[in-house]
Amino acid sequence: MFQLLLVIIYLAFISLGLPDSLLGSAWPAMYQEFSVPVSYAGGISMIIAVGTIISSLQSDRLTKRFGTGMVTAVSVLMTAAALFGFSVSHSYAALCLWAIPYGLGAGSVDASLNNYVALHYASRHMSWLHCMWGVGASLGPYIMGYALTGGQGWNMGYRYIAILQIILTALLLFSLPLWNRQKADGQEMSDGEGSAQSLSLRQVVNIPGAKEVMVSFFCYCALEQTSGLWASSYLVLRQGLSAETAAGFASLFYVGITVGRALGGFLTVKLNDTQMIRLGQGIILAGVVFLLLPLGDGGALAGLILVGLGCAPIYPSIIHSTPAHFGADKSQAMIGVQMASAYVGTCVMPPIFGFIANHTGVFLFPVYLLAILVLMAAMHERMLTRTISPK
Repeated sequence: MFQLLLVIIYLAFISLGLPDSLLGSAWPAMYQEFSVPVSYAGGISMIIAVGTIISSLQSDRLTKRFGTGMVTAVSVLMTAAALFGFSVSHSYAALCLWAIPYGLGAGSVDASLNNYVALHYASRHMSWLHCMWGVGASLGPYIMGYALTGGQGWNMGYRYIAILQIILTALLLFSLPLWNRQKADGQEMSDGEGSAQSLSLRQVVNIPGAKEVMVSFFCYCALEQTSGLWASSYLVLRQGLSAETAAGFASLFYVGITVGRALGGFLTVKLNDTQMIRLGQGIILAGVVFLLLPLGDGGALAGLILVGLGCAPIYPSIIHSTPAHFGADKSQAMIGVQMASAYVGTCVMPPIFGFIANHTGVFLFPVYLLAILVLMAAMHERMLTRTISPK
């Protein structure tokens, strides 16, 4: 039964990734229908991000009250409803309204599921689960593309994903008894495991090492999102590649993350979470060096692949190590604020680089990544000196 629940969690992580890349793939068709500027996609994205941050910060309270299984089921149902709402929307304002439950559903399920896996499963599963997120994020645009090329319109693309989310909600509801009955290492586990009372944001921030791990997570997601958003522009404006070639090269960054997480699951048999994080940071550094050196197209290609491979183990390893560093009773609260910090980094840092690039030049792209990497590594090492030593 323990393995059956793991299968359901793997499906849930695929489901988490499915909607994440839909807006980007559908927007070229959507904004023309709504007669709004192409830049208005940022407004919807920002509403979703704000909702995600809010629900991440509330995940500790919700999980301790209702349990991971119920929070996950309700959150996926909210996301399904929001996606269906997108599919029947006929105005930009309607999209903005449906973006609210979209974001609120995404944050809670992400934080709750990550904490549950960190408490109950080995590090390799955390790595492979985040690889499954990448599978979902890749399938989303494919499903949208199928709807668009088949003449069904972007509405049906959203509706297909909504149907898949509804099916998953039904599976999650049927699986609720499993969440309270599983055992790991001979100990009975509850899906709302932890202290009976949830922690306030101030209490969480005051935990030794909390500020450092929040900055580390902020930096990681800032680095990943900045790389994904600006890699193509850097290759075109700095390396002189065509837009088509640059897009193909930039996609290899995400291939690196997905492949890296698949391989990382096997490496965790020999390496602990801290070693995996340091390994990832070292590989990112090598990738940035390749981008900095005048090595031509091949160097840029190698640099992006290495940055992607380096990013692969960091996110799942930081999450998985949270109970070991901060204690199982505080892990849900810690993962909630880590997720919130991640989404802030995702929202804030790529636009800042856009401002810098606009006023100085896109050639600073690898320098910007290097600065974020140095801060992330420094904060992670400082966190290690201030928290519980992992067993």
